[in-house]
Amino acid sequence: MSSDSASKKTIALLGSFDTKGVEYAFVKNCIERAGLATLTIDFGVLEASPFTPDVGRVEVAAAGGADFTSLVARRDRGAAIAAMSKGAEALLPKLFAEKRFDGVLALGGGSGTSVACAAMRALPTGVPKVVVSTLAGKDMTHYVGHKDIVMIPSIVDIAGINRISREVLARAAGAICGMTNAAIPPGDDKPLIVASMFGNTTPAVERARKILEENGYEVLVFHCTGSGGMTMESLIETGQIAGVLDITTTEWADEIVGGVLSAGPTRLDAAAKKGVPAIVAPGCLDMVNFWKPDTIPQALSGRTFYAHNPDITLMRTDIFENKKLGEIIAKKLNQSCAPVTVLLPLKGVSMIDAPGGKFWWPEADAALFDSLKKNLRKDIPVVEMDCNINDAAFAVKCAECLLDNIKRAKKINDPISPS
Repeated sequence: MSSDSASKKTIALLGSFDTKGVEYAFVKNCIERAGLATLTIDFGVLEASPFTPDVGRVEVAAAGGADFTSLVARRDRGAAIAAMSKGAEALLPKLFAEKRFDGVLALGGGSGTSVACAAMRALPTGVPKVVVSTLAGKDMTHYVGHKDIVMIPSIVDIAGINRISREVLARAAGAICGMTNAAIPPGDDKPLIVASMFGNTTPAVERARKILEENGYEVLVFHCTGSGGMTMESLIETGQIAGVLDITTTEWADEIVGGVLSAGPTRLDAAAKKGVPAIVAPGCLDMVNFWKPDTIPQALSGRTFYAHNPDITLMRTDIFENKKLGEIIAKKLNQSCAPVTVLLPLKGVSMIDAPGGKFWWPEADAALFDSLKKNLRKDIPVVEMDCNINDAAFAVKCAECLLDNIKRAKKINDPISPS
């Protein structure tokens, strides 16, 4: 909530006011006419702003460790934008923590979108974030990342107020006002557990989720599509999570082989480093994801493939790749400073990696399991079960181990004082 009053919300307007000042003045007026306050933050580097911002470009530059006068003197626009992006990324979450604003709106072309999105990605999930951009409508993954940023196509360039831009910008102002003023209905907020799931591990996760919910937890399930894993990791980092049911670590297969659903090299870092109790299983590490068959690199011809659907083709990981996956996962889990348990399903890590299944390859699975156990810290428990990952017994064991790890963590963090 803003510092102005308990009822009046504030929208941060973040942008380059030297080139987009007229447009920002327009949305500022729209927002204030709707009864909300504004906080203007200028990261322009060229000409003077047509109005005095609440937070000026000198302060933005300084937040990133740069001197604005020196940036202007260098006359290097690329370097100046990089510096202002760093400053905005540092300053915006600081201003939010100080309760200076409740939602944020930005307008931009390529550079403005880049700076604004970098700053918005630094804000917590749930803070209303809207960007009107000339780039919206294309793949915005690079700009949005795994954060809840709403992108609105500008339709025309952001260059003056005309019959098209007037409507787009006015509705964007209405969108951020509505998002910020929206009342969130109260819920039965229970301790949170996050879980990773794929279609090929759905039965396991659903059974384990039910057990965890019966024990008083709310389970947030993330689909392992790359962005799903990144979002889950970022949520763990917030400190809101009581436990991690990481049954499906498949995104690491895409990361090392070159599939299309990688979550990046930091997958599995958050729980280990943040000290969140977890269980980890090698769910769907038998598969790498590609789009349609004609998109698969020629170098991979001759491998074993499975048509998951008309748009997704799965490739079986081989013995060498599984050995490497075991090493990587062990290295990640060795960072753990909270209780963590590894569970290994000896009869397959997915629905199609089962006796008689398309991806059933016991030697490849054994390479994964042996490598993981060999490289894992000796004090991290490993539970081996003679079943498939989707068998009910495996799901039950995953839930039981996670509940036990959560209890152990509580005893470590809140030891009972001697009477």
